[in-house]
Amino acid sequence: TIKLGGTIYRLWGIDAPETKQDCPDGWPAGRLATTHLQSLIAGRSVICERKDTDRYGRTVAVCRAGGEDLGAIMVRDGYAWAFVRYSRDYVEQETRAKAERAGVHTHGCTPAWEWRATNRN
Repeated sequence: TIKLGGTIYRLWGIDAPETKQDCPDGWPAGRLATTHLQSLIAGRSVICERKDTDRYGRTVAVCRAGGEDLGAIMVRDGYAWAFVRYSRDYVEQETRAKAERAGVHTHGCTPAWEWRATNRN
């Protein structure tokens, strides 16, 4: 998620590791995904285009930094999965990330939706 001007945006079409989520080998997927997203938006103009509202009332949007689709980059770089339950927009980026064994695909990470289902607090 990104917070801009008091609005919380959930990035459209992706599911990134939860902040507390580590991969089985100890790789801190959630913390690294957060850091990666922060690095992508640092010092850049971010514009979000609303697509939907999720069940928690968050705005789901395609967000771009400097014109680049943040969801696409997060999936391509291996810091999120294409959330095909809701969108097939980033399947190509995930295929590339898997082939390159980027991020979560190198460390055998459990997809975030599965991790949440077994780690409810």
